[in-house]
Amino acid sequence: MAQQETGEQVNDGFVVDTEDCEARELAHRERGTARPITVVGNPVLHRECKDVTEFDDKLAALIDDMFASQKAAEGVGLAANQIGVDLKVFVYDCPDDEGVRHTGVVVNPVLQELPAERRILDDSNEGCLSVPTAYASLARPDYAEVHGQDAQGNPIKVRGTGYFARCLQHETDHLYGYLYIDRLSKRERKDALRQMAEGTPRYETVPND
Repeated sequence: MAQQETGEQVNDGFVVDTEDCEARELAHRERGTARPITVVGNPVLHRECKDVTEFDDKLAALIDDMFASQKAAEGVGLAANQIGVDLKVFVYDCPDDEGVRHTGVVVNPVLQELPAERRILDDSNEGCLSVPTAYASLARPDYAEVHGQDAQGNPIKVRGTGYFARCLQHETDHLYGYLYIDRLSKRERKDALRQMAEGTPRYETVPND
């Protein structure tokens, strides 16, 4: 989303992703190599990604590259298919509305359905590294909870509010083949694509054939 080593788990099973964020993010980034970003129209962005079944050094290296790529593009979240990899993994380094930084990785994420009383919509601007230079208002719940696995395959739960909740929803969407513009009206989607066509991305992208 435009702009894991997981922390300890607490009793309710949610990861603590707010501690040592700078050091953890830097360690990933220094090991990784930034890759160009795939953009709307690339087939890998428009289909559900494959489940991760091997929690090995190759996955760890991918996560490092994803953090490096996210930083290079000045994003707050990045899904594997945004660097052309067909696997269900996303990383994030994102503040919530209180300015608290959250940093981590989720493998094989599943967004949890919220009961009606928890669905308070936040109608804020949203952007995407795969739709560079474009923004649009999109209503999403202001709370999100994602269940998945960490880089070693252990079960984890991540939750967020406000901007971070938007990030969790946005990145999980990516891994199931949805861009945020797919949730807009036809007119709004056309406007976002116009913004993209008229803009110049500030990071390297993969041209579509």
